[in-house]
Amino acid sequence: MTKERIGFIGLGIMGKRMALNLLKAGYSMTIRSGNEETRSEFAAKGVRVVHTPAEVAAESDVIITMLPGSPEVEEVVLGENGIIKTVRAGSACIDTSSIDPVTSVRIASELRKKGVFMLDAPVSGGQEKAESGTLSIMAGGDEEVFERCRGILQSMGKDVVLVGGSGAGQIAKLVNQCIVAVNMAIVGEAMCLGKKAGVDPRKIFEAIRGGLAGSQCMTDKAPRMFSGDYSPGGKMWLHVKDLKNVMTACREYDVAMPLTESVLAMMEDVVRDAGPDTDHGGVAKYFEKLNGVSLATRDS
Repeated sequence: MTKERIGFIGLGIMGKRMALNLLKAGYSMTIRSGNEETRSEFAAKGVRVVHTPAEVAAESDVIITMLPGSPEVEEVVLGENGIIKTVRAGSACIDTSSIDPVTSVRIASELRKKGVFMLDAPVSGGQEKAESGTLSIMAGGDEEVFERCRGILQSMGKDVVLVGGSGAGQIAKLVNQCIVAVNMAIVGEAMCLGKKAGVDPRKIFEAIRGGLAGSQCMTDKAPRMFSGDYSPGGKMWLHVKDLKNVMTACREYDVAMPLTESVLAMMEDVVRDAGPDTDHGGVAKYFEKLNGVSLATRDS
């Protein structure tokens, strides 16, 4: 059976690695990237490189987008040189970006008018799992389209789940981002208690990581807090964007989320102090500033 031709738009930290895994799985590919180094790297691998989303769509059966937010996805899909201008009926779009669910449903509706099917399929796992092809992928859309695209999704992810209809994948991702944000925040806050009480946070981490308090967030992010290395795996500004989408969803569905709202304010504070590209585990900096300590400094 001939594999479907893939178009990929958005080859940043995550998208580039996802696209490379699709190449390893034997898919042919057309890409559009604003990065010259990325264009050259993929061209050297035999990938067709074009200039507009419309050109990508014209040459692809399944178009994948991995973009920063709702405005970028909307422009790439529905804009003047967007996918919708040339995409053929029967094609599928998989948006792996994390965007506002309401926008996602609207874009899917516009594509459906052209006979094009869309999955909203945001991912979780960060750069490392994007590279290893073990991302968690939460999809929203029609079951038939999901089954058609399952092999493509499984080339990029390990846990691939159809959550529900259009927009359900984005809701699942927002739930994920809330839990991750609050989890990282409490790790930073609680470790500051240990530090100010004169107990080495590293030893606390070793003692509790295997118990009920243990989590993937603590395992991944606590060592960053102890080293002070906040080079981005997941950029803080992107997590802030996701939590702002959560607040939009809260208004849409009349949900109160005070914990998430509080952590959003903390992350915005860190973005102002440390910059937007700080790793999202850098939310610990908020508590370090508040308490006048550094989790990265060993006491003598």
